[in-house]
Amino acid sequence: MTGQNGEVAKAAILDEFTSQMREIAEASRKRTQLVASATAAAGRVQVTVNADGVVIATRFSSDIGELTYEEIAKAVTTAAQNAATEVSRQGRELLQPLRDRRARMPKLSELIEGMPDLESKAPVVEPASLAAPKSRERLAQLREPAPDYGNAVGYEAWTEGQENRGATDSGW
Repeated sequence: MTGQNGEVAKAAILDEFTSQMREIAEASRKRTQLVASATAAAGRVQVTVNADGVVIATRFSSDIGELTYEEIAKAVTTAAQNAATEVSRQGRELLQPLRDRRARMPKLSELIEGMPDLESKAPVVEPASLAAPKSRERLAQLREPAPDYGNAVGYEAWTEGQENRGATDSGW
């Protein structure tokens, strides 16, 4: 980027970046205020969680004594999981405009010739199991093999024989 057009393009990129950072900061601030509550056991148990899904309040109705300890434990777990699911949905909804805006932007691979599409190579983060600690589901997950990245090469092998191609390279 050189000359007048280059300066205009740089200014536009900086303005867009500043605008996006402001929107991210505002969304982050709003996210910290999210809470969700859920009930279980016919409303006898209510659990409230914060934006991170951490329990911040648990309330029992006056007739909680009609339940066994096992039923109370199950109700607390169910209510907490449902509240966490709801606050997660709220967070996704809050951040969706930012994701939509990002999706409209060009990828690095579209801007830099020869750059692979790194986003398509990123592993998918699986949702955590809601199963109990020693349940069959969790034990089965321990036996599943880890993803295989057999075609990956180390940094030294990847850069072997290449000239200095970093940010200080004259080609930039």
